[in-house]
Amino acid sequence: MDDPPRSRPLSPAAPDDAAPVRLAIPDRLDASLVLVRHGESEMIVQRRFQGRRETALSDIGRRQAERVAARLARPHDPPALPVPDGRPIAIVHSPLRRAADTAAAIERALREEAANGSSVVLARADGRFAEIGQGDWEGRLATDIEERDGERLAAWRRRPTETWAPGGESLVEVHARVAQGLAAVLDELAVAGEPGSLMTPQVSGYGDGPPHHPWTILVGHDGTFKVALLALFDLPLGRFWMWSSDLGGISIVEFRAGRPVIRAMNLTEHLAGLLDEQVLKETEERSRSGAL
Repeated sequence: MDDPPRSRPLSPAAPDDAAPVRLAIPDRLDASLVLVRHGESEMIVQRRFQGRRETALSDIGRRQAERVAARLARPHDPPALPVPDGRPIAIVHSPLRRAADTAAAIERALREEAANGSSVVLARADGRFAEIGQGDWEGRLATDIEERDGERLAAWRRRPTETWAPGGESLVEVHARVAQGLAAVLDELAVAGEPGSLMTPQVSGYGDGPPHHPWTILVGHDGTFKVALLALFDLPLGRFWMWSSDLGGISIVEFRAGRPVIRAMNLTEHLAGLLDEQVLKETEERSRSGAL
């Protein structure tokens, strides 16, 4: 249930002139963007809010990173991922350690899979894809925040455009930097490929197998991926909670003549068998949560 009418916002409202600017997707872009959430971190194990706080991957997180890396190194092994033929043109990642280490695992797997002198795809950091800044909540136990700042936390989860962590980022601020980062990634893809056409098949199942357009892997966080997907599909920030990315999950957005299409959302089959039943039971809730 929402708060009663006329309830006082717990965070200052974003100014009217700070409304999100629509992301301009390059005209006739044919490309794919693969979103990979980092593996489990030590702070997730401890049930602490992360935000931009640095934390290493846990043992399970490193294994998740290895699994997702192996999947992306051989994407057309059955069941094939809906990505183009060939290697990605780039691996872009948040500079935070948990994402950087996951990206490094993907880079290594692609290098090991390369044959016949194929060029090496190097991972590069982009600060615009860092996790949402959680201000005073960062590093604190979730139970502590619930006890001491529960009203604000509940409001953030109900009205994320009006309320956020004290000293943290608003969604308008996050959208601005994420949209800039996406624009740079999409421009790079546009330069690397040929313009598309709406005369080609637009329905999956029609055509001659995997496309041949360029693709990029983006390794990041659940929070920034929520905002990225809203930006890509021109949806209001109030829909923030509609998306979810599991740890080590893969989502794929394909651009057909400049139009984004979700080809896969939060795939986790590559993680099957990674954990025994007891560990899975203990980590199931963590896999759906993070710094938010």
